[in-house]
Amino acid sequence: MIGFVGGGSRDWAEKLMHLLALTDSFGGRVRLYDLDHESARTNAELGRTIQSQEAAVGDWTYEAVETLDAALDGADFVVCSTQDPPAETFANDLDIPEDYGIYQTVGDTVGPGGTFRALRSIPQYREIAAAVREHCPDAWVFNFTNPMTVCTRTLYEEYPEINAVGICHEVYHVQEWLADLAEKHLDVDEAGYEAVDVTVKGVNHFTWIDEATLRGRDLFEAVDAELASRDPPEYEPGDPAVADMSVYGTNHEVTLDLYRRYGVLPAAGDRHLVEFVPWYLDPVDAPEDVHRWGIKLTPSSHRVESWPEATAEREAVLSGEEPVEITEPGEEMVDLMTALLGRGAVKTNVNVPNRGQCPDLPEGAVVETNALLTEDGVTPLTAGTLPAPVRSLVETHVTNQETLVEAGFAGDLDLAFRAFRNEPLVTIDPAEIEALFADLVDAERDYLAAYDIDGADVLS
Repeated sequence: MIGFVGGGSRDWAEKLMHLLALTDSFGGRVRLYDLDHESARTNAELGRTIQSQEAAVGDWTYEAVETLDAALDGADFVVCSTQDPPAETFANDLDIPEDYGIYQTVGDTVGPGGTFRALRSIPQYREIAAAVREHCPDAWVFNFTNPMTVCTRTLYEEYPEINAVGICHEVYHVQEWLADLAEKHLDVDEAGYEAVDVTVKGVNHFTWIDEATLRGRDLFEAVDAELASRDPPEYEPGDPAVADMSVYGTNHEVTLDLYRRYGVLPAAGDRHLVEFVPWYLDPVDAPEDVHRWGIKLTPSSHRVESWPEATAEREAVLSGEEPVEITEPGEEMVDLMTALLGRGAVKTNVNVPNRGQCPDLPEGAVVETNALLTEDGVTPLTAGTLPAPVRSLVETHVTNQETLVEAGFAGDLDLAFRAFRNEPLVTIDPAEIEALFADLVDAERDYLAAYDIDGADVLS
């Protein structure tokens, strides 16, 4: 049985349904729980519709339930994919910092947006972990929610014996890019991302690769060839080559620039990477200035409008206006479930507490490395150390993330502000930093009930 927290999801829930429909190695029930119960009910109907298609070989039933306890009772797996209403939260995370001259390309992991998403998420993930402890203590918990590191770390802080992994597809995309480079520069036959073997280390969305091979070939030869073939970025603000691309697109200019500077390869998309270091987004005088690195901002309007758009797409399928097409979404969650059930082994990148796999990062902090998944559990694979200059960059974010978790458990906004002020993107005047923090607290006060707002010195 799978309990899905955030079962009204417009994205990950449908991906899971397609994956389950395409697997016949195991079957069962999916219980969908969401604060928006009607959306969970709609997803249950969508799951049944997908399951009824001729192409579906899986054997699954779907049910929307009204409580978290009901969703998790007796679950073998728990999937977490949650999101507060974007118009009330995510839009503020992006727009209010922009009023102070701080631009964010994503705003969900680090920076001002990532900080406040973390503060909102920590109480929620404490509740989820407590429910797992009570209703399915041996279940495997898959977290897809950002900020990945903070949410996964919260699960372990609340329930240290939990079996939880954070799962992110950014590394898969880099593996796909490396396979393309191998075909382009090394005359290697076309290959999927799973054929590319990499050593991953760091924290989510700021991971690094120092070994990469494909069929015995060193893929850094291909990276070096790609770097040599490119001129320095020459994109201008408003350049159609950037302005017209998807907000999720990347030209790998930041990836290659960081590789040139540090000798190891970042393993995330450029739109995530730039929020971890100040150089690419500061100074920025206007939103279009970020185009110079072949990236673009994710506007709050996109975050707000994507919800009703996804809802409309779901309704079109259920009404018969659009056909149901079962597709492989290119995600590994069911493969991981299959491995943990004892039907094979999977090696992939996951986010779990550091138990020595990153020996130069703090013990217990959630890190992202490769791991081997079998019926015996999840075994992180030793990744080795980072170059000292890269480690110093990563450690800043580890410290901030650990501080946010501590602040979330204590309900302490003054402690949270220390992490906020320490964010590399927050480079404005100290008085403005306090004003920005206060504006964000005021805008999202309804989602910060677990914190001592009235007693916070930073707000007085």
